[in-house]
Formats: sequence, C-alpha cells, structure tokens
Amino acid sequence: MTRGTTGTGTTPFLTSTLGVLLGCLACCALWGSAFPCIKIGYMLFSVGSTDTASQMLFAGTRFTLSGVMVILGTSAATRRPLLPSRHDWPAILVLALFQTFLQYFFFYQGLSKASGVTSSIIEGSANFIAILFAALLFRSERLTGRKVLGCVLGFAGVVLINLTSAGFNPAMRLDGEGFILISTCAGAMSTCLIQRFSRSHNPVLLAGWQFLVGGLVLTATGLSGGGHLEPTGAGAWALLAYMGFISAAAYSLWSLLLRVNPVSRVSVFGFMNPVFGVILSAILLAEGAVIEPWRAVAALALISVGIVIVNRAPAEKVAQNAEP
Repeated sequence: MTRGTTGTGTTPFLTSTLGVLLGCLACCALWGSAFPCIKIGYMLFSVGSTDTASQMLFAGTRFTLSGVMVILGTSAATRRPLLPSRHDWPAILVLALFQTFLQYFFFYQGLSKASGVTSSIIEGSANFIAILFAALLFRSERLTGRKVLGCVLGFAGVVLINLTSAGFNPAMRLDGEGFILISTCAGAMSTCLIQRFSRSHNPVLLAGWQFLVGGLVLTATGLSGGGHLEPTGAGAWALLAYMGFISAAAYSLWSLLLRVNPVSRVSVFGFMNPVFGVILSAILLAEGAVIEPWRAVAALALISVGIVIVNRAPAEKVAQNAEP
C-alpha cells in the first residue's frame, strides 16, 4: 500500500487529533467485540466447549474470510492485485504460524472454557510480553526502568483479576485461562516478527496472506479432526461475516493510522482493547457477575497505566500487535 492510496483528503484527517481518536477507538472497539462474539458464535454454530476440531474449523473459517477481505479489498482500492512475490513467502509462512495458527489454536480453545471478561484482560498483557521478547530475544528494544514498571503494573492487573481472598482463582484452568496466556505469548511473538518483517515487506500484504494461509491451515486441522459447523440461522452467518470483517477492517485502519502518524501516538490507544472487551462481554454475555466490579476496574486501571507508561517512554517507539 502506497501513500497515494489514501487520497489527499483522507490523510490530513487521519493525522488530526479527532481522526486519530476516532480511528483508534474504532479499531479497539472492533477487536474488543471479538471476545463476546466468539462465545456467541459457538452457540450459533453449535460448537461445544470440548469440541476442539469444530473450534478450529470455526476459527479457520473466520480468518480465511478475513484474508480474502484484506486481499480483495486492498486489490480493489489500489487497482492492482495484492499478490506476494517469492521474497514475501517466508515471512508470510512464519507470521501465519505465530499470528494466526498458534495464537488462535490456543485462543479459541481457551475462550470456550474461560470467561470473556478474564480473557480480554489477560490478552491486555500482550503489549508487555512483546516488550520482553523484543528486548530479550530479538534485541531490538532496551529494557528501561519505565518499561519494567509498565510490565509490572500490567501483569499485576492480570494477577488481580484471578485472585480471590484465598489466593488464585480456583476456577483458573490450564485449558482455559492458561491457553489464553499461551495464545497471548504467540501474539506477542508475532508483534516482534511483524516489526522485523515490515522493514522489507508490505505489512498489509503480509496480513492478508498470513490470514489466508493460517486460516486455511486451521480449517484443514478442524476438518481432519471431524469438526463441523451447524449454523442455527441467518444470524450465524451474519456473525461470521462480522468476525471476518473485524480483523480485515481493524487491521487495515490501524495500519493506515500507523503509516501517517508516529507509532507512539497511535499505539497508546491499545489499552482500550481490554476495556472494550470487558464492557462488551459484560453487556452481551451477561458476565458482569463473573468478577467484582471493583476488581475489574482496578485490573483495567493497572493495565492501562502500564501501557501509558511504556508508550510514553522518552524517545522510544514501542511496537504493538493490533489483532485479538
């Protein structure tokens, strides 16, 4: 995607305070809505909490659709086919492994056994895990005192949401919240990989094709395990289309905002992802009673403050992964 594709009228608006605010909040609202929509989708497609194959098929169908939307949408917008070269394929395959297959293999299974509220807050720790990976594995970031403080506050929020008066929430389970955390680590790894690959590849091309490749692998995994989807009506298909739209639209808009604004100016809004996830899960899934309101507010406050501290570190640019 080139600068010319935005149009002379669109770019100035997206660099304005109002444009950045509205654009970032739209992305975060879309990503936050994915948490309750997945659980609703399980009900509409008759996917059981222990039916791993059908969960993989559901995830694969969604991301295959997302990939098609990004590829066709970008091709139409630029009036040229968004096709990868031989040089692009290694990066596409590596990203498909971490960003789509591993991340959502564990996410979709974990979410079927964990609450949407808890899952959205655990996912909020992805920013801090990505910073640790960047510093310790990729050597592309330096761990400053402010970054460490941000990580501590963020993980404190994750711990707080699972604490009871007797200690850790006894309902926390490896194949529930544990899988969500593994998924978050895979997503954090993909953040570091995207930062590296985007230096020599079109990030929108990578996103569309890794969604398609990863989605097809998840679909094949589900089908090979005997997975099946039983839509209960038109609402089920409408929800699936919306879920495909979430990744396609949010990623494209987020990439456009990042292309015309400093990274720090955009990425600081990422703290709204878990906020929208909690609010929408409480409304759509009636999960308001899963945790005490004060605990949810305190955990979100810790995560939000941690993200702000990290992203406002002087002279630092923090890479973030924008897709739940």
